[in-house]
Amino acid sequence: MRKIGILVMAFVLVFTLAACGGKSGGSGSKDQVTVKLGIFKNVTHAAGYIGLEKEFFQKQLGDNVKIEVQAFDNGSDFSTAIATGQIDIGYVGPGPSTNQFLKSSNFRVISGADNGGAVLVAGKDSGVETVKDLVGKTIAIPTKGSTNEISLRLLLEQEGVPVTTDSSGAQIVARAPSDTLVALRQNEVHATLIPEPWGTQIEQEGIGKVIVPWDQIPPNNGDYPLVILVASDKFISEHRDLAKAIVKGNLEAIEFIGANPDESYELINKRLSDLSGKGLDVALIKAALSHMRLTSDVSQEAIEEMARVSIEAGYIKDVTVDTLDLSKFLDLSILDEAKNGK
Repeated sequence: MRKIGILVMAFVLVFTLAACGGKSGGSGSKDQVTVKLGIFKNVTHAAGYIGLEKEFFQKQLGDNVKIEVQAFDNGSDFSTAIATGQIDIGYVGPGPSTNQFLKSSNFRVISGADNGGAVLVAGKDSGVETVKDLVGKTIAIPTKGSTNEISLRLLLEQEGVPVTTDSSGAQIVARAPSDTLVALRQNEVHATLIPEPWGTQIEQEGIGKVIVPWDQIPPNNGDYPLVILVASDKFISEHRDLAKAIVKGNLEAIEFIGANPDESYELINKRLSDLSGKGLDVALIKAALSHMRLTSDVSQEAIEEMARVSIEAGYIKDVTVDTLDLSKFLDLSILDEAKNGK
């Protein structure tokens, strides 16, 4: 009888383990998985905001998956976080993420989110009316090596304005957007290439005026990736289905914003307030969204052009323009599957 009892217990144990499923996070697993998603405190990350607020991500991921949101102020911090495993997936600009990829090569672009959304603004007392007037002037960008700085360098290059550390050309300095408003008022900086809604806010407050609108900012006259969706190689390898779920949620969010703009403005403002502790006038959000193109498309050519500028500016080390290879940086197979319902 004792042997029979032992056999029964063993059978029950095996049955229980089988019922609980295999490895954590696999299909059919009852174990909860946490997806760590990174995002900026910026309206240009609107698709991510809507994906969270409308629970498009959560519905695609399923009940056994928990989303942990981490907010970032800049692309450098985000890119370090995804390269070191602090986050799994998230929204970032191509400038800093490309720089980090060429160092670590352990994450990939899996979708687009927003093209364009930055403007060049000149202070009202700066005397700057055109890009050529920026010789001898100081221009602010949010952070060094950012996508905004790369666009600025391309714009200056197109107009024949050199970047220098003296009055013979344009000088570039890093300022947080909120600090840039103060610096423009005090004429400490003369212009800024800045993401929306800051440009619209500067103009509405009479601090300055937009001299190059979003659809004339290089590369591709505003039709360049400003916000992309990236995921770590480890996350893709272990949870490709979850990465695809986020991509599907991103697609739903982009479609929802286009179909329901008024509701979207309020939801974007709510998430922005949650992340940053401060919301915006809804009219500013509306203006900002009209100055960008929300899309899952990603142009490898535009990213490569921006990488060239980063190399020439010294942000990318040990890589030359001739040896630059970003073929493995983009993996849009997950996006293709999501679009085709796979």
